[in-house]
Amino acid sequence: MAGDPIEGQVLVLTAAKASVPPERLPTLVDRAQALLGPALERYRREYERCYADEELEVFLVEWGHWEELATDLDLSERERSAVRRAHEEQLLRIGRRTDREAALETALEIREPVCIGTGDVRDDRVEN
Repeated sequence: MAGDPIEGQVLVLTAAKASVPPERLPTLVDRAQALLGPALERYRREYERCYADEELEVFLVEWGHWEELATDLDLSERERSAVRRAHEEQLLRIGRRTDREAALETALEIREPVCIGTGDVRDDRVEN
């Protein structure tokens, strides 16, 4: 799917830890992206963007945000947990790559991540 916010290896890792069947996780992540993609501009206005590149933007949102999204997506508690964990693992992988893992782990103590695939959508103001 164009604009996938979660890398394949992250999905594999998350599926191994999740309480949902591994073959189900990509579909759940795609459903979340379908909801989040059109809301990208709202996330840019309302939340702290902690990472952005040509394919992905990551925002830190208040705790409980994934519960609201799960309601909109009609996800079970296990499905919500798996999708939220995939977004968290993606952010931590970015942290390792950018030498910001400790700072991002600290941020995750008080907020949740939302990764939104941007595909061809590009904001020239993006900074890493």
